[in-house]
Amino acid sequence: MRSDSMKKGIERAPHRSLLKAMGYTDSEIEKPFIGIVNSSNEVVPGHIHLNEIGKSVKEGVRSAGGLPVEFSTIGVCDGLAMGHLGMKYSLCSRELIADSIEIMATAHPFDALVLIPNCDKIVPGMMMAMLRLNIPAILVSGGPMLAGCFQGKALDLISVFEAVGSFTSGKITEERLKLLEDNACPGYGSCSGMFTANSMNCLSEALGLALPGNGTIPAVMAERKRLAKYAGAKIMQLYQRNIHPRDIAILPAFKNAIRVEMALGASTNTVLHLPAIAKEAKVALDLELFNQISKSTPNLCRLSPAGAFHLEDLHRAGGVPAVMSELARQELLNLKVMTVTGKSVGENIAGAKVLDNEVIRPIEKPYSAEGGLAILRGNLAPEGAVVKQSAIAPEMLKHTGAARVFENEEEAMAAIMKKKVRKGEVLVIRYEGPKGGPGMREMLGPTSAIAGIGLDKEVALLTDGRFSGGTRGAAIGHISPEAAEGGPIAIVRNGDLIEIDIPGKKLNLKLSPEEIKKRLSLWKAPEPKIKEGYLYHYSKQVLSASTGAVLK
Repeated sequence: MRSDSMKKGIERAPHRSLLKAMGYTDSEIEKPFIGIVNSSNEVVPGHIHLNEIGKSVKEGVRSAGGLPVEFSTIGVCDGLAMGHLGMKYSLCSRELIADSIEIMATAHPFDALVLIPNCDKIVPGMMMAMLRLNIPAILVSGGPMLAGCFQGKALDLISVFEAVGSFTSGKITEERLKLLEDNACPGYGSCSGMFTANSMNCLSEALGLALPGNGTIPAVMAERKRLAKYAGAKIMQLYQRNIHPRDIAILPAFKNAIRVEMALGASTNTVLHLPAIAKEAKVALDLELFNQISKSTPNLCRLSPAGAFHLEDLHRAGGVPAVMSELARQELLNLKVMTVTGKSVGENIAGAKVLDNEVIRPIEKPYSAEGGLAILRGNLAPEGAVVKQSAIAPEMLKHTGAARVFENEEEAMAAIMKKKVRKGEVLVIRYEGPKGGPGMREMLGPTSAIAGIGLDKEVALLTDGRFSGGTRGAAIGHISPEAAEGGPIAIVRNGDLIEIDIPGKKLNLKLSPEEIKKRLSLWKAPEPKIKEGYLYHYSKQVLSASTGAVLK
């Protein structure tokens, strides 16, 4: 046992004495030590119930002969951090989460881990740690929130963000805004649409690092607690069979995950997280792979923000196994890959069926022939940019408009709220990338306000920052290289024409190569926005969004 280095032999008597100080008995100390990594806190609605999930996991571990030992990690709520300084700390928390788990699981050598996340950066951060440590591990999340309901219509957090724009433009009253606020988030869990948290929880299933049902079982269901107990028992089987995360998360598994990502119409942020997770697995994921897979992967689901359905609907329709079974009917998955069930993907999805053909379309009748995400390239994004094409109105898939340049999110938001945005414009928000932000803020405020005032079919937004998984409309993010690194987005001027061609996967500034070269030669890097603390150190180490915003 790995934990023997901490607890076995005469020379480890002091260590055992410390363990006994916490009430552990000799017989418990002899068992495999299973680390329970829990991001429970009283700040995040997706995490406030995770202590209950942890209890169920520990019951499962004990029932299978292990000793569960729990420790915690941090967790940022992107919704609460949105629109102020706090959002700069969201993406960079991913690295801290992975690092802190590495520290705890190495300083106290656990034999295996069960990791309990639920929200945007915590899920990928924990998967990064699993693969970096490469000891038997399984991920079990806290599950999605139920959708809210008002006047018979399903609601979610995005409904409230967009309602702010609607109120500002005089489309709804303050009273209605308050009613939406009160009803959109009815209880705990990760926000109920196919936003980043739920996207990553679904992809943890597709990648094989979580049990079937992990992405979709609602947080409030007893089935979620049963899943946690199964995960606790299953980790003991993985330990006994010596199955490690890197045995599972191989290149074919990542390709499976990208297939499922495209079929679901997952968040653009998955294009940041999957390469970062793959790096820890020693697997190279080029951005072009996303486009290659998207071209041959039908988009089968349109969940909020792309459609009216929510995670509870996807679960009712058969969940991720049903989506994967549809893809398998056209041989789009590698069915031989191992998973944390101890079985192959093919064995896991055998018998899975689609129970609602609107929530999960038959593969012969998809919502679209291509996947939900696209990678764009061109002279404005030489290293790539990302867009959720399944959430864009058809009339905006090809668009050429005059640039309206903002040096940060606040400037853009002020212009939108004051109704100073004109139809046809392409709003450019720069110096919001991983280095320039720093921290690559998620900008749900501007995109929601644009949708709320009814311009999402007439105005595009481009940024070297990123957008929420809840964003809809022609919002193109992750433009690389970013402005702070002297990327072409840094030299865009008001009035410059920008050409967006999503079917053609192109994003171009309508300037001659000579003019672009001239402007770049005159560009000077701005002073860092933050000059101390964690964000300053992060800005000095972080690489481009095209790499997954990993650290040097």
